[in-house]
Amino acid sequence: MKCPFCGADDTQVIDSRVNEEGDSIRRRRRCNACDKRFTTYETAELHLPQVVKQNGKREEFNRDKLRLSFTRPLHKRPVPTEYVDRALEHIVQKILAKGEREIMARDLGEIVMQELKAIDKVAYIRFASVYRSFQDVDDFNDVIRDLD
Repeated sequence: MKCPFCGADDTQVIDSRVNEEGDSIRRRRRCNACDKRFTTYETAELHLPQVVKQNGKREEFNRDKLRLSFTRPLHKRPVPTEYVDRALEHIVQKILAKGEREIMARDLGEIVMQELKAIDKVAYIRFASVYRSFQDVDDFNDVIRDLD
């Protein structure tokens, strides 16, 4: 690896550690030319599938957009950020486990609803009301009955 300070190719790993989650490696390196130290991180390159929208358009999987699917319905709800992080990671793992190159937005929405249902029932109902385009109170009642 090239030294970011002097550009020399002669660098040496002096320490390697796996992060707490076990999904990346932190390496301390030393340049043999200028003797400066720097840190690099090694992670697996994962190819998430493209999301196929209802109109047929395809877009890259976007973790930030997925996070918004949680933060909006969870607004002003007493849910720790760690729960959302775990749910997001769980969704990504589910998607990767399928091994598909594409995922329908509808299927992704259903997975989000399952995760929200496990985290916070009110957020689940909020999300479902928008996602399923509730038209009247009966739609809310149907979802509430399904919670039991």
